[in-house]
Amino acid sequence: MNDYETYNLGDTLLQSGQQLPQAFIAYKTYGNLNAAKDNVIVVPTWFAGIHTDNEWLIGTDKALDPSRYFIIVPNMLGNGLSSSPSNTPAPYDKNNFPLISMYDNVHAQHQLITQKFGISKIKLVVGWSLGAMQVYQWGTSYPEMVERIAPFGGTAKSRPHTQLVFEAMIAALQADSNYKNGRYERPPVAGLAAMGRAYAPWGFSQAYYLEKLYQSEGYDSLKSYVEDYWDQVFLPFDANDLITMLRTGIYGDISDNPVDDGNFEQALSKITAPALVMPGSSDLFFTPEDSSYDAQHMPNAVYQPVESKWGHCFGIGANEEDSLVIDRHLKQFLET
Repeated sequence: MNDYETYNLGDTLLQSGQQLPQAFIAYKTYGNLNAAKDNVIVVPTWFAGIHTDNEWLIGTDKALDPSRYFIIVPNMLGNGLSSSPSNTPAPYDKNNFPLISMYDNVHAQHQLITQKFGISKIKLVVGWSLGAMQVYQWGTSYPEMVERIAPFGGTAKSRPHTQLVFEAMIAALQADSNYKNGRYERPPVAGLAAMGRAYAPWGFSQAYYLEKLYQSEGYDSLKSYVEDYWDQVFLPFDANDLITMLRTGIYGDISDNPVDDGNFEQALSKITAPALVMPGSSDLFFTPEDSSYDAQHMPNAVYQPVESKWGHCFGIGANEEDSLVIDRHLKQFLET
């Protein structure tokens, strides 16, 4: 039995101009919607993440307290639970699945939140990595609806270096001869493992590896860590689903719309809600410098880096020290 629900979006016109027939979004809720419908927090998922991966943020002793708030965790399009290459009928299945933008994700979430629940105000949108990119998109697409945003470990636009990291991950996967241009008959396991190895140097910092911090996760050597964690991490996912999410990240840019027409600073200036921007201090591809630039061009943003040796993965909930810092900042932000 699934621990989540789905909402049918119907035939959906995407930002690319393509149609996605009978699209749907998978989501899970925590807590209860109050009578005023003003206790809502939205927590989008991230690349290769599903709703349960965000649950470390949620708890009665945490900022995202389900006894106070109605928390909605929508799954990204392409993650295997919402509409994805792996669950869409032909002819839009597998490698024929259309490009999904950050705007498409947030538009689908907006449809869920307004039409399914009748919600018109959101107290906070918060998320990590590609989830953070969706947070920025919420801020610029629906400024009248969102009261606060808190993106951490992600930027409002993928910079060239970030794009190259994602492209390298795709290339590693597609190099597997079993990939067969996306029409594989069995999972391209070698390619999925290679994708993990391509991501490993970017997911964590130099200090993380130098100081063998992976030992705190139960791995006694770098070799065992790479083989037992990174070689396995993407195996549960469909290869085309992973590529769909990575392409969403590659093209992620809040100014990619007809109104802003690529004027990134203009798009950032439209995010008028109070914003808490929290990069990881040692993140190698969603860098603190890029997050600082984003925050400087938003009228009500606070730039609050999280000091961590866990690189980009400071925000996955695996390192308790980092998680406590993030939660403390969110508690203070919600109280202001």
